[in-house]
Amino acid sequence: MPALKKIALTVTSAALLSTFVVVPASAVDQDTSDNPKPTAPMSKVGGERLARIGTQVELGPGAPVLPKDLTGRSWIVADAESGEVLASHNPHWRLPPASTLKMLFADTIMESPELQPKTMTHKVSNEDLAGIGEGSSLVGVKEHQTYTVHDLWLGVFLRSGNDAVHVLSSMYGGVPKTVAAMQEHAEELQALDTQVVSPDGYDAPEQVSSAYDLTLFARSGLQKADFREYCSTAAADFPGEEKKGKKRESFQIQNTNRLLTGDAGVVPYKGIAGVKNGYTTHAGNTFTGVAERNGKVLLVTVMNPSSDEAHAVYKEAASLLDWGFDAAGKVTPVGELVPPRSAETGVGKGSESASGTSAADDGKKGPAATHASAAGGSSGIGVALGITGGVLALLAAGVFLVNRRWPLPDLVRRLPRR
Repeated sequence: MPALKKIALTVTSAALLSTFVVVPASAVDQDTSDNPKPTAPMSKVGGERLARIGTQVELGPGAPVLPKDLTGRSWIVADAESGEVLASHNPHWRLPPASTLKMLFADTIMESPELQPKTMTHKVSNEDLAGIGEGSSLVGVKEHQTYTVHDLWLGVFLRSGNDAVHVLSSMYGGVPKTVAAMQEHAEELQALDTQVVSPDGYDAPEQVSSAYDLTLFARSGLQKADFREYCSTAAADFPGEEKKGKKRESFQIQNTNRLLTGDAGVVPYKGIAGVKNGYTTHAGNTFTGVAERNGKVLLVTVMNPSSDEAHAVYKEAASLLDWGFDAAGKVTPVGELVPPRSAETGVGKGSESASGTSAADDGKKGPAATHASAAGGSSGIGVALGITGGVLALLAAGVFLVNRRWPLPDLVRRLPRR
């Protein structure tokens, strides 16, 4: 078990997230009622029950009932290792994802050669910051200033900085190339509800994802050590503007994931280790989280709660995690998180091709945890404790050989202070 890592710095104010409104036609078919519902058949990826409208759960003896007053339009609770879906509510409903789409962005390009090593520096040009949407959340990247790739990823995960996303996209080859790569990676993960238009999750016509797909993105991203580090970092120093004749100062940024940091009436969730939150006026609040308790690792995604309670997305996610830990082993799964297409697992149940047909029909063959160690020279990493879970990944022919359980690299959780 790794030693205790670095202690988080003092909490600062959280970033405001974007509020620009554009209606994606395929999200809710412009249903303006107080209680909209999916209006078209949902995907069967992961199993037939996940395509049904409404809540799906199969309680066994001794299983607790689901939390009351859940108001999310869509949510899912799944075992991060086995991929078993313990319960769901409209998990394939195609909705605007807001900044939770940044999980796909990071999982797609984080390990690309264009962004290696993470100590590589880049001087930001005016063109790098072109096209950032009005009202976007920003970390404070400035033109003509130099940043490391590590700095920029901290800006993406902690402050949900669209400016950092655009600079990294520019380094990768530009926004169009990034969007195309994200769409291709989503399809590889069998996240077929997702249509990518902007790499940062900023509202755009036709840009949608689903609770199921966001959970797949988190599960895949958490296979990467750097992804695990950034999503579980509570606070860090970010370079300020360099001024002639003066030493370049830094300022502190805090993770906007309030189940990780706590704030404004939200209690840090014991065992939480990321992953990403989001908000726009159109998408509402969205959140995907991963947590560990007694060796069990769960993923939860909640999209657009209608509750008037402050920070309902975090409170509903926490209540679903509590339920999932209590219900584990006492419920019959209602579906599964499918592996990527390239995983050599044979034909998995519930997998589906891009055309919408099941893998069983067309013969096509059909990740999971967390880590938060500090990178060399970085500061502000949240309280983290490493634990080992699952099985080791086997690498063959460039792909993970995945059985019924995903590999779990060193799992790290931030333990809230008492």
